[in-house]
Amino acid sequence: MHNLPKLEYAYNALEPYIDEQTMKIHHTKHHQTYVDKLNVAIKGNSYLEKKSAEALIRDLNEIPDSIKNAVRNHGGGHLNHSFFWQLLKTNIPVSVELSKVIKENFGTFETFKEEFTKAALGLFGSGWCWLVINENKLEIMTTQNQDNPLSQGKVPILGLDLWEHGYYLKYQNKRNEYIEAFFNVINWDKVEENYNFVNTEF
Repeated sequence: MHNLPKLEYAYNALEPYIDEQTMKIHHTKHHQTYVDKLNVAIKGNSYLEKKSAEALIRDLNEIPDSIKNAVRNHGGGHLNHSFFWQLLKTNIPVSVELSKVIKENFGTFETFKEEFTKAALGLFGSGWCWLVINENKLEIMTTQNQDNPLSQGKVPILGLDLWEHGYYLKYQNKRNEYIEAFFNVINWDKVEENYNFVNTEF
């Protein structure tokens, strides 16, 4: 049984960059729906019921065709949002160590920010923009809908939700302003933790 994770901060903690109402609806309505529908999809399959959302998405080829799309969409939604919430916090600067890694891969931090923003703006429709580790290198990529880089053998360390429900109440159609605001609420300590974990485990 999958459950909605509790946030480690109040719904208004990311103001003024992400508003309280959006956070509340995003977490309690949208994410809860992904959890509920994932549980319905795998109900009765004892093997799948024991798997984490990450394991389900990483091994989509193991999922029966009759429920694969449901697991991909709702399991992906659950996984992506559980990952996303942990990445949000105000006033967390990039450490010297992580800044060095980013510069080694992109030249400068500003270049990374520009490339990430360009990729996020270029995504058509709903989906996500990611910073991933691919063969020991950092790479920016996007996925449609609730797809996750894990399904492609890449490991995300940072992700931005580009579904309109994540920003439309405050930013309407101004995705560029939402992306700019996102850089004010990235928990770089968590990003670095994700990076170090991948380098240790893989």
